[in-house]
Amino acid sequence: MEAKKLHVKKGDQVVVISGKDKGKKAKVLVALPKEGKIIVEGVNMSKKHKKPSGQMQQGGIINQESPINASKAMLWCDRCKKGVRIGKKILQDGTKVRYCKSCGEMLDK
Repeated sequence: MEAKKLHVKKGDQVVVISGKDKGKKAKVLVALPKEGKIIVEGVNMSKKHKKPSGQMQQGGIINQESPINASKAMLWCDRCKKGVRIGKKILQDGTKVRYCKSCGEMLDK
């Protein structure tokens, strides 16, 4: 399977735009470009039944984040205070950066 280019990276602030967690603003924990999905902190929570393994490991029901499609999240712009579409451009020194399409602010620091 071919890896897709994602518009979000690990550590980005995003806002969920559809689904049961619509409107939540959180940080991207993991980006999965091969599947085109991301794992967002506190979004799409699911219960996992885990068996105890080893001496100290405790079993039970664990709440954990499940992946969501990357298209269901928009990058958060601090200046606009909303989820925004992004553009990419190359600066004079050759670095590629993402910018907010509505206000023009650089999102990569």
